[in-house]
Amino acid sequence: MQAEDPNISYADVNRDIVRSLVETGPKYYVTLAIAFGLTLACFFFPWFYQLNYGLGAAGVNHPSVWGTYLASFIFWIGLSHSGTLLSCVLHITNSPWRKAMYRSAEAMTLFSLMVAATMVMVHLGRPWFIHWAVPYPNQMELWPNFRSPLLFDVMAITTYLTGSSIFIYMGTIPDFAAVRDRTTGWRRHMYVLLSLGWRGTDTEWHRLGWAYTFLAVLIIPLAVSVHSIVSWDFALSLVPAMHQTIFAPYFVVGAIYSGTAGIVTVMFMLRKYMNFGKYITKLHFDNLGKLLLVLSLIWTYINILELFTGWYSGTSTEYEALTYKLFGYYAPLYWEMILFCAVAPLLLISTRFRTSFVPMLILSIAINIGMYTERFLIIGTSLSRQYLPDAWGLYVPSLVEITILVGSLAMFVTLFMVFIKIFPSVSIYEVKETLPEPEDGVAEWQPTQ
Repeated sequence: MQAEDPNISYADVNRDIVRSLVETGPKYYVTLAIAFGLTLACFFFPWFYQLNYGLGAAGVNHPSVWGTYLASFIFWIGLSHSGTLLSCVLHITNSPWRKAMYRSAEAMTLFSLMVAATMVMVHLGRPWFIHWAVPYPNQMELWPNFRSPLLFDVMAITTYLTGSSIFIYMGTIPDFAAVRDRTTGWRRHMYVLLSLGWRGTDTEWHRLGWAYTFLAVLIIPLAVSVHSIVSWDFALSLVPAMHQTIFAPYFVVGAIYSGTAGIVTVMFMLRKYMNFGKYITKLHFDNLGKLLLVLSLIWTYINILELFTGWYSGTSTEYEALTYKLFGYYAPLYWEMILFCAVAPLLLISTRFRTSFVPMLILSIAINIGMYTERFLIIGTSLSRQYLPDAWGLYVPSLVEITILVGSLAMFVTLFMVFIKIFPSVSIYEVKETLPEPEDGVAEWQPTQ
């Protein structure tokens, strides 16, 4: 990592990152209140209304029995992938530019998984029976069907959430100790508990490095398997346009693609509103832009391959599904997806574009809009056009579904804003590893209330 200010010292790192935790202005509280209010008004209240009224409040019907709830589930699972996955890959390859951005990227993974889990609960008509998916002895002799890809989801996502939580917490323990030694009052008591008695001995650093690398190696295949399993929810069916062998790599590439775009959005916000411009530099946006360009080309290739295999199959059902996707009711959404995810990212060929912060923010948001559209189209254009024309239907999301989608975004923002006031958003000790060693006699940092 090359800092924009070459004169950054260890004391500057401590001061800037501790200040982001302990100094909170009115704008933060206003934004947090708005996000929390939207979470209540747009997520929980409509959900409670749906629980009271029934799933008829949603726009799902026969044959489109799945809707935006599962599209949102796929989207949030996809958004979770690049955070921890990219952090693990860059940690193993020892890439220095990772050190200032990985903490927030891993937090994005954690909270995206939490929101995805809630979307599954919303999709269920009777979520109070969710414990039936847990294999435990019961008086009704009910046991989950371990051959179902839906249960694969439960196991894979639970494992991924557990691994990601341990990974982000383990890597933050030295920073908790650093903040503990620079704060007083109730904050110090909180960080004393979170730091688990860390003292920075050689043995502790050795064990942390070994365990951190072990988890990084473990999480990489786990992250790939999670979205592959999500794709099997659709690919193992016999529905035209869903029964595709390409779905596993298609979903994985799409997940990394949308997740990387999400990291760009998060990095922009931290740089602008948390005053981390010294640490999140043009180099990060340049490298993330290159990754987005490569992923865009791979995603475009897989989309072309999906269209070709549908045409090459020579079956009337695949023809119908293909025609409906390209020229049917949802065709404007399909071409919007192509514009945002395949055409617009070609701007990333330009180095000037990749190192421009606002254009990168706009493009990252456009990519995730296109990727959500992709998840919606997988459900909308497939279930509504199955084998028999007399069973065809049309799915249009209801106001309750759209409101809950907005509420899920607000929930993510709320969780992330709470995170940045407890966890250091930028890794203190790893950023210091990229700086020259301080000279003797540097004054110690004074505790902050």
